[in-house]
Amino acid sequence: MTDSIIVDTATRIFADLCEPGTVNAAEEGQWPKALWDALEESGLTLTWVPDTLGGAGADIIDGFAVLRAAGRASAPVPLAETLLAGWLLTQAGLDAPAGPMTIAPVYEDGHIELANRSLRGRARHVPFARNAEHIVVLAYEAGTPSVALVPTSGLAISPGTSLAGEPRDTVTFDGATAVAVGPAPGLGTLGLVQLGAAARAQQMAGALEHILDQSVQWSLDRVQFGRPIAKFQAVQHSLAALAGEVAAAGAAADAAAEAIARYGIGGELVAAEVAIAKLRVGEAAGTGAAIAHQVHGAMGFTYEHSLHHATRRLWTWREEFGNETHWATQLGHMVAARGADALWPFITQGS
Repeated sequence: MTDSIIVDTATRIFADLCEPGTVNAAEEGQWPKALWDALEESGLTLTWVPDTLGGAGADIIDGFAVLRAAGRASAPVPLAETLLAGWLLTQAGLDAPAGPMTIAPVYEDGHIELANRSLRGRARHVPFARNAEHIVVLAYEAGTPSVALVPTSGLAISPGTSLAGEPRDTVTFDGATAVAVGPAPGLGTLGLVQLGAAARAQQMAGALEHILDQSVQWSLDRVQFGRPIAKFQAVQHSLAALAGEVAAAGAAADAAAEAIARYGIGGELVAAEVAIAKLRVGEAAGTGAAIAHQVHGAMGFTYEHSLHHATRRLWTWREEFGNETHWATQLGHMVAARGADALWPFITQGS
């Protein structure tokens, strides 16, 4: 069960400070300072960091609920990335600094070397790298995973942009020096990607909830042939289908979050739940975005209409921390390795 005060605080901040104009301005390169400052002052940016290490000390489920709210608002700040960075620092027993953070790598095949606090390697599509004050890197020193806190000042950052208009940069760490390093026994890149995928699933579930609300309201407001389009049976059927996709996505995202909260990162059950969540939420994102734009018609495709804030993020997030092909392959390998007789127990193990 989530802490309602934390979720209510996040929802209120997004309602007050994350209007469509804020999102558009962020895409044009204007840092949403008021929004970030409010999130940081409330402690939401370090939800997953214990108070002994400078954070809020909330449960992991609370952090996922905050990310759900951020997804509903299409918040153009590295909140998910800072939560993940704080979680990584906690695993190594390191204090979390103030300011926006991000993580590297974000893909399972990413590999960064560490030797005496000096790093070597490159990470692609790092979210908000140019806006972050620190990057928390999962690096390997003599084959052993470690967590390194690296200031972004002085790093070679090659700017890139996602479909949502947000920074997705390539970062070169060659010669960079970490200001803090800690061991991360038992944690590998796969575990980090699993947590990132679960975070993206929550953001996507939130965005889907938003486009459902937006589509229902639009259908009530939009009048054609003398009556709201919500009165037309075809539109009602489309909205019902969208509602079903939203409900399925939310359930899958919550199942992954609850598995992580109960069992931690790693393990067969968590791996399966995360894979299922990323697949089901990704499927809902494609179907849901299509229905929402059909309901809105041509108006929903214009830059002036805020529907695209959520739908473009849905298409961006479904590709990050492993796309659907990646997670389908992972799930297929898990099923095939156990054989036909173990299929039903595998499917029902989280029930």
